[in-house]
Amino acid sequence: MAARYGGRVQKLSVDAGFSCPNRDGTIGTEGCSFCTNSAFTPSYCNHSKSITQQLDEGIAFHRRRYRKTVHYVAYFQPHSNTYADLSTLRSCYAEALNHPFVRGLAVGTRPDCVDDAKLDLLARIAADGKYVAVEYGIESCYDTTLALIGRGHDFACSRRAVEATAARGLHCAAHFILGLPGEDRDAMLAEADIINAMPLGSIKLHQLQLLKGTRLAAQVAAGEVRVRQFSLDEYVELVCDLLERLRPDMAIERLAGEVPPRYQACPERSWRRPDGSLLRNEDVPALVEAELERRNTRQGSRYV
Repeated sequence: MAARYGGRVQKLSVDAGFSCPNRDGTIGTEGCSFCTNSAFTPSYCNHSKSITQQLDEGIAFHRRRYRKTVHYVAYFQPHSNTYADLSTLRSCYAEALNHPFVRGLAVGTRPDCVDDAKLDLLARIAADGKYVAVEYGIESCYDTTLALIGRGHDFACSRRAVEATAARGLHCAAHFILGLPGEDRDAMLAEADIINAMPLGSIKLHQLQLLKGTRLAAQVAAGEVRVRQFSLDEYVELVCDLLERLRPDMAIERLAGEVPPRYQACPERSWRRPDGSLLRNEDVPALVEAELERRNTRQGSRYV
């Protein structure tokens, strides 16, 4: 991205007011058992504001933190950002692309919320010279896990969406959660072979975090399900083991998630730095790199 646009490119989260078929009653009303969208959404990102206003405020926010940023990608993040009719999608995407500092789109959505017409729309935008990425929340490669967390679709749906997206030349990314109920360490590592076989350009990894008010937090508290909440050292070790198994050409966009303690059901388990301050998700890559160096290994070293 930096080479393409001549400098650092930063994603700006945008809430266009889309819903989710797992919340509006189409396939469910409670959402996925782990999900609280507000925990992951920046304060400037609110659908009561126009897309343009959110972008302006996002640029002002990020310019204080990332002073070398030159260009931006509008990241349609909360809920399912292809879950609307074509006219609505076209209007929302166009407003974002009309911003003078925006060079493209990253569209976060569910695998069951795309079809040929929507992917063709995104492909036409990309054909006009804009960067376009489609980011799917896949979360797990196992149908038993997807059913347990109330996902509302199976893994075959995810595979079809990824293949249809990649077939149009669009950058395709996927999110995966490590530590979901019913998955042990061997199961999580075995996902690498499944991920490698998909035409994904990049992935995002993050640890499961139990959030207040979610169905999963209540299930864990009641002893109905068990989840793996990693210590920092355990998580870094797992991520390195997974990276060794992933294709070396797979871009890794994120290695960990970050949720403010006020949203967490178990804030005492928040990862901390040696000085006691909260660990930020951008601290994790350095820890992973250090462990890979200690092992004298790299991403893809065990890929066959």
